[in-house]
Amino acid sequence: MAYMQGIKVVPKIEIKDKEILSLVYTPGVGSSCLKISENIEAEKIYTNKIDSVAVLSFDYEQSLKRAIFLKSSLLIDAYPLCIKQTTPEDLKFVVDNIEPNFCGIDLSLISDYVKEIEFDVDIPVLKGTVPDIKDFFGAISRNVFMFNPNQLKGNVSEKSLQLHELAGGVIETELSEQKCTKMVAIVSDGTAVLGFGNIGADAAIPVMEGKSALYAALAGVSSMPLCIKTQNPKELIKIVQLLEESFSGIHLEDIAAPACFEIENTLIDTLKIPVFHDDQHGTAIIVLAAILNALTLVDKELSDVKIIVNGAGAAGSAVARLLIFAGAKNLIVLDSKGSIYKGRPKNNENLENLALSTNPNQEKGSLAEEIKGADIFIGLSKGNLLTPDMVKTMNKKSIIFALANPVPEIMPDDAKKAGAYVIGTGRSDFPNQINNSLAFPGVFKGAIEGNIHKITDEIKLNCAIALASIVSKDELSREKILPEPLDTRVVQKITEVMSSKL
Repeated sequence: MAYMQGIKVVPKIEIKDKEILSLVYTPGVGSSCLKISENIEAEKIYTNKIDSVAVLSFDYEQSLKRAIFLKSSLLIDAYPLCIKQTTPEDLKFVVDNIEPNFCGIDLSLISDYVKEIEFDVDIPVLKGTVPDIKDFFGAISRNVFMFNPNQLKGNVSEKSLQLHELAGGVIETELSEQKCTKMVAIVSDGTAVLGFGNIGADAAIPVMEGKSALYAALAGVSSMPLCIKTQNPKELIKIVQLLEESFSGIHLEDIAAPACFEIENTLIDTLKIPVFHDDQHGTAIIVLAAILNALTLVDKELSDVKIIVNGAGAAGSAVARLLIFAGAKNLIVLDSKGSIYKGRPKNNENLENLALSTNPNQEKGSLAEEIKGADIFIGLSKGNLLTPDMVKTMNKKSIIFALANPVPEIMPDDAKKAGAYVIGTGRSDFPNQINNSLAFPGVFKGAIEGNIHKITDEIKLNCAIALASIVSKDELSREKILPEPLDTRVVQKITEVMSSKL
């Protein structure tokens, strides 16, 4: 038997077409999230938690060797983690907060240090030796052999639930004869999951597993879900800082604004590895690329159009800022209270800063009022907020990007009947999927290979231009403004841009 030196994360199911993508990722994955939010025990059914064990020590190489042993000998999906030498209180704090992802924590490599610590978790913590490790953790290895999508029945949500239950989540670890790059941590506190809001760390795991599967399938990047119990920004920052040496990068995901801004900025300033908030930067890159091609179709210029961004959270704020950086002049951001303008009494610090570069005419109105005469609507909010009557008040050849998931702000058929010319959603079961899966695999692969610490606006702009250029003039149409998520050219193009540090 060959000597194994590495461990990586791979999909349990081959992501070979849009149908499988819709089950592993959006929109189907939301059904597993909701099941877990209703009953936390369901994570043992719909994720790979039942076979996932964290191996934690003060030395990454030792944790890696132990993880390889657990996988090779017992088929346990073990994740090597290294915590910086710290106090017993901090170590306990980290273990208590990473519990959602694992069926057990292996601390046997630092048994002397932890033997007196009492952990506040509902999963077994190994502090020494036991006769049967697999039985101690209750680990159960599940997989799908000879998977046939035709065996799944019902709509996308129902099929996705069946798939997640059949496979026990969508990722697992795999041994390698060669050394592997450390994993990327996909970090979430579960405060802004899809369109469901704050459903918690446990219920966020299916989304993070889906992203991990896409990282591996599309970019060959190994990553792991790391859903954190605490929703205190400073505490989450501390946990990631203590675990920094475990990872090649930090992918922040589904963390609500304004906490996400503090978390990202602090981690960028304090870590030596790249930090990338996908909800902000990934979304902004994809939306800008889609707009560039859609504007070509309708023969309009970015600097001339009126743009409505509905949603002022992490994604909406980042999209607005990148569009302004790219040349947009007349852009209005709205939240649940209406348009955002300078000095608005309900503004927080982030919204006031956003108002400084948007809404040039200081308009004060609702969505129904502000959308009149608009050329572009970008929804990063909640389902069913945009009505056909609102669409009818927009300029001719209007562009609608209804990106709430899994239910868009308006369904594509309704938008088209109301007169919209180009329509996109975040879903893979409609034309023009505007989804982060087009950006984050290549962006992070390029960031790691290019040793990039900060994703600048210039890099994001160049990534968007590169992404838009993949769709040739002959291919460009009302129903094709972006390449398909599984197009192998996407990761290659974006990685090239990232690696060149343009």
